[in-house]
Amino acid sequence: MSVIENSKLTVVGAGSVGSSVAYAALIRGSARHVALYDIATAKVEAEVLDLAHGTQFTGTSDIIGGSDLSVVEGSHVVVVTAGAKQNPGQSRIELAATNAGILRTMMPQLLEAAPDAIYVIVTNPCDVLTVLAQEATNLPRERIFASGTVLDTSRLRWILAKRAGVSTSSVHAYIVGEHGDTEFPLWSRATIGTVPILEWEAPGHPRMTQDELDAIAIDVRDAAYKVIQGKGATNYAIGLSSARIVEAVLGDEHAVMPVSTVLNGFHGLDGVALSVPSIVSAAGAVPIPETSFSDHEHTLLRRSADALSTVAESLRGA
Repeated sequence: MSVIENSKLTVVGAGSVGSSVAYAALIRGSARHVALYDIATAKVEAEVLDLAHGTQFTGTSDIIGGSDLSVVEGSHVVVVTAGAKQNPGQSRIELAATNAGILRTMMPQLLEAAPDAIYVIVTNPCDVLTVLAQEATNLPRERIFASGTVLDTSRLRWILAKRAGVSTSSVHAYIVGEHGDTEFPLWSRATIGTVPILEWEAPGHPRMTQDELDAIAIDVRDAAYKVIQGKGATNYAIGLSSARIVEAVLGDEHAVMPVSTVLNGFHGLDGVALSVPSIVSAAGAVPIPETSFSDHEHTLLRRSADALSTVAESLRGA
């Protein structure tokens, strides 16, 4: 594959998340053409107009949009954010039935409009919905995947960087598993620079303890709930992280990211979508099978898989 020229990104859903993805993509120049699609005509046209008014300040990208499915045509990447939003106190899994119905109806229509696109599912619960969307479309597994724990990983690195007194880019750590309550850090492979996480120390920044790391993992897991409780939705960070995923695809970067694909024999897991380190390029996303886990981490990965498989199975019969 190669860098996609004259690239087009379509964001499906003009709510707070979808509009933030489009906004981030425009500012970052993630794609040459950005489109915003939503069935709510007045809402999507207003968002597009607001974004278009600022394009003097965003470089060469342009923005179009509307409620006609033709907006999606010619897309190289389609980011799906449409669906009911997560309310205060509500888990991502509790959203599943409502958003599964929306995606089942919408995915065949999107695929007809953009048959060659890479599809990135952001709508929650993104892992379960990716499995159902892949089954509904029969797309190759690498061409439809979820944003997964890319944002959770950014949250983790931000907290660790503050604690260790280094830049976020110097922290090498991943959140894996479900994008939700059973997610967990891959502590056994986490480093700051080349130093294992529990061995790092610097002036004013003593070594971290395992108890401290456990508390950080809980903070990361619950971060979205805290934001939702205070402002009603998470949107800016997911907008930025989604734009970054789009760039890895359109730039054929072969970047390593913890996106969520439908696994096929990954450490014995099949048919369930979980976030694991994957290579993201113009071909889509492919898990890295050589990723190693401690025995405890492998148990946690299996727990994540079992939880999501149960939800997916219940929705198949719905």
